[in-house]
Amino acid sequence: MYSAEENYLASILVEGEIVTEAQIEDAKGQRKGTESLAETLIRTGQAKETDIARCCAVNYGMDFVDLTHITPAKEIVNMVKLEDARRYVMVPIGFDQNRLEIAISDPFDTDTIDSLNHVLGYDVDARVSSPEQINDAIGRWYDEAIGGADADTDLVVLSEASGGDAGGEGDLGANDAPVIKLVGQILKESFNAGASDIHIEPLENSVRVRYRIDGVLHEVANHPRNLLSSIIARIKIMTGAMSIAEKRLPQDARIQLRLGEKDLDLRVSTVPTNHGESVVMRVLDKSALNLGLAQLGFLSDDQATFEQLITLPDGILLVTGPTGSGKTTTLYACLNYINKPDRKIITVEDPVEYQMSGINQVMVKEDVGMTFAAALRSILRQAPNIIMIGEIRDLETASIAINASLTGHLVFSTLHTNDAPSAVARMADIGVKRFLIASAVRAIIAQRLIRKLCPECKTPGELNEREIKALSLDAAQMNDSTIMTPDGCVKCRATGYKGRAGIFEIFQIDDEVRHMVNENLSTPQLRRQAREIGMRTLREDGIRKVLNGMTSASEIIHVTMADAN
Repeated sequence: MYSAEENYLASILVEGEIVTEAQIEDAKGQRKGTESLAETLIRTGQAKETDIARCCAVNYGMDFVDLTHITPAKEIVNMVKLEDARRYVMVPIGFDQNRLEIAISDPFDTDTIDSLNHVLGYDVDARVSSPEQINDAIGRWYDEAIGGADADTDLVVLSEASGGDAGGEGDLGANDAPVIKLVGQILKESFNAGASDIHIEPLENSVRVRYRIDGVLHEVANHPRNLLSSIIARIKIMTGAMSIAEKRLPQDARIQLRLGEKDLDLRVSTVPTNHGESVVMRVLDKSALNLGLAQLGFLSDDQATFEQLITLPDGILLVTGPTGSGKTTTLYACLNYINKPDRKIITVEDPVEYQMSGINQVMVKEDVGMTFAAALRSILRQAPNIIMIGEIRDLETASIAINASLTGHLVFSTLHTNDAPSAVARMADIGVKRFLIASAVRAIIAQRLIRKLCPECKTPGELNEREIKALSLDAAQMNDSTIMTPDGCVKCRATGYKGRAGIFEIFQIDDEVRHMVNENLSTPQLRRQAREIGMRTLREDGIRKVLNGMTSASEIIHVTMADAN
């Protein structure tokens, strides 16, 4: 079923003779996942993107603009930040008498058009263009406008200290180009490989470099042992904050990079080991901020449930799972989805991993007394609508979060538990009274990350008897399934997997569950009730993703081993 907005789009496309009623009905039958009507019509070749945009413009009494042969002056392009152009899918095309002319992709979104006056700081005159032309213009215009050093090099360090900071230590001279080149090569290769972590580890006779790709470590190089101090010094200089003289204590800092058109942050950690300093750099790719819920791995029914939950007016939504299960990415995707000009969103994080436009982000600094609890007490006086707490760690933080939720705020946070129902017991262990848990918590989402099959080399296959038994599958479940198996190619480094997605269990707290929480019933009893009201376990959600060809049976069996029963 399409939304009322898309049904209206269908009517104006038929009236404008872009498509016929029969083509609209055909598109409804060919829709894939969360695809919009326009996306389906374009994918199936029944309409062109520019024709749809022209028709919408005419219907709204707006001008259509063809961006293919337009190149505004750099001064005009610079009047709109690149992040705002990408976020709102719009570009500036002219400026006259304090009015900024912009091209937008969605004339239906009148609220956003109205809010752009405030966001951009100018009165705006909106024209309409196709999303394809706008995204192409963003790539062309902002590449030219940014220009300078970025246009001439692949990798630019934005946080680097001057080379002279290292000169007195003897580890790395200002003109030590080979080591600078080596570190740059390590960084670029890791980004191109899609690594989430870079590990530079001193061994007895060598320096080992490993990348974590899709959750698995891969050894990629071994360098001579005598390069260790120079490599570490170079990385410390790039942070602009670490001392290269201090080798006895752990240090933490960040590196800001620009690789081509992509902005990246690295969280850098050094720790002394018996063979020298070890470095781990965690890659924070800012493109993760633009992830939609479908890209997280939600199938359509769970996505609809999740969208409903994250737009509730109040209450607590908890995301649970072990370290590295993607909880932070899910929270950021939630904030990205609900980040609108009419809502004030404040986060309390340790540390702030991604900087988001339009959101007030507060970093915990315990050394100066800025704890989670202290920050929360302060931000409640800022009158937010939505609060995100990086993690509930203690009773004081939990109590403030619950009080906030009970006074009309929507609160997102995380807990470290293995499944969704266990979060109730975890909150009680922290010291939260059960009647407050029952009153405040609206839903608990547990998640894990699974590797997706490489789209370039996955092949049709069948499950063997061991896999069928392990997943407790029957013939009916396997009807109309699309079983795929990993093969391996250059694109996926011969692993058969490329990219990751989530598997989820969504535990909604209804009146019966609230009564059970108040009665202090056990986690197994809560889990049985959750299953009765429709919660799928992590393994069951994983099985659905095996049957639709997203991942392999062996991956789900491995990741959900604890969920086998």
